[in-house]
Amino acid sequence: MDLLHWKLFPLSALLASFLFFFYIQDSSKSSQSGCSLFPHSHYWIASKRIVTPQGIISGAVEIKGGSIVSIVKNKDWSGKFKQVVDYGNAVVMPGLIDVHAHLDDPGRAEWEGFPSGTKAAAAGGVTTLIDMPLNNFPSTVSTETLKLKIEAAEKSIYVDVGFWGGLVPENAFNATALEALLDAGVHGLKSFMCPSGIDDFPMTDASHIKSGLSVLAKYKRPLLVHSEIQSVVESHLETEDGGGDPRSYSTYLKTRPPSWEEAAIRELLTVTKDTRSGGPAEGAHLHVVHLSDASSSLDLIKEAKRRGDSITVETCPHYLAFSAEEIPDGDTRFKCAPPIRDAANKEKLWNALMEGDIDMLSSDHSPTVPELKLLNDGNFLKAWGGISSIQFVLPVTWSYGQKYGITLEQLVSWWSERPAKLAGQHSKGAIAIGNHADVVVWEPEVEFDLNEDHPMFVKNPSISAYIGKRLSGKVLATFVRGNLVYKEGNHAFAACGSTILAT
Repeated sequence: MDLLHWKLFPLSALLASFLFFFYIQDSSKSSQSGCSLFPHSHYWIASKRIVTPQGIISGAVEIKGGSIVSIVKNKDWSGKFKQVVDYGNAVVMPGLIDVHAHLDDPGRAEWEGFPSGTKAAAAGGVTTLIDMPLNNFPSTVSTETLKLKIEAAEKSIYVDVGFWGGLVPENAFNATALEALLDAGVHGLKSFMCPSGIDDFPMTDASHIKSGLSVLAKYKRPLLVHSEIQSVVESHLETEDGGGDPRSYSTYLKTRPPSWEEAAIRELLTVTKDTRSGGPAEGAHLHVVHLSDASSSLDLIKEAKRRGDSITVETCPHYLAFSAEEIPDGDTRFKCAPPIRDAANKEKLWNALMEGDIDMLSSDHSPTVPELKLLNDGNFLKAWGGISSIQFVLPVTWSYGQKYGITLEQLVSWWSERPAKLAGQHSKGAIAIGNHADVVVWEPEVEFDLNEDHPMFVKNPSISAYIGKRLSGKVLATFVRGNLVYKEGNHAFAACGSTILAT
């Protein structure tokens, strides 16, 4: 080795060691940034509008290791911290929690799968969803089928996902089977009081529900019920030629009148009295999903609450955004059950929500493949019922709620705080110290056209009833347990959401 090479050797060795050091550092960051578009585990989110349980503040939220560790007002930090993501005047609030979504893995991933559905959720500011036990195949009605659902979700989800189990006739009177399902981690049970449209998820009656509530009481978990009872007199209308033009929405609307919801809720209230303080099912809770009828059905629920029954009720953005009179002939994107009712009913739903008689909102995201929506035929009586919506529930609620003067605090109550309580998620639903750092950042004043050019992440975007609408409320960023999983059209490289099981 000559003198020149001898002198260069230590320098090259030093350079190599530096390169190796930075390679290790970059590899570490890349590993972390696979789950997050912001490769830091300790940082601050700043904004002039942060929605907290104590009100809207200007300040910053400190995030460390996936949790919120401190919250300070503007005067207390004044930009003195490192690793600050400053969102200016954008709204920072807890991520949405959707307690009613159908992501149809396993078995019907072509309808919607965990990757596409949770990407859409993240793009809409939804940081947690509780998946329904049907539309996937097989339905989630046992520990074995729950295991299939969990396996399908693992390493495929961009947000946190929990699971409801199914209450069906085959397990309703089998306390051992229900306890096993609850011990395995479902957050509660779901049943239908009318045909679900899914062969392996048959309907239940009041006796099944009463039995289910007695088991749920031990676990202090809820039973969610699709509350419609099919009338024999009226059901004959849902045929190809029995009730008028099948392309007319009014024909379909007649097949599922408000009396179906009223009859189901009236029957439910014969057993919810058991959930009162001192009752045989104290500790259990009944939750009425996707309420459509804002008249007699809602009055019955209000009266049950006054009597002390443990009962809550949700409605969905599509019932608040649309009315029967405006649905075009043949536009089966709008078919759902219960159906979208008239404009007067929509006004009553809004009033009930604003007054607190309706407790919370959910998407009831229920997609399918375009062929089953019969978009070309436009036959409302034969098309699959379900609204594809999970990516846009935040801007839809905000846009249509402007007429009624909704506030950011109400949004958080309907979409975060109360859903968290229903699902037993005590570390979610609020920007509070100790909670998971589940955060959505959005601009309420920014409008956008939801057209075919707009990025949509659901499996089959063409079936969404919201296409063609102009909405307010652009989601800028979504953080799940501190990971920046979505930022203006882009998702994190890796799907690092957690499956959340009840304990």
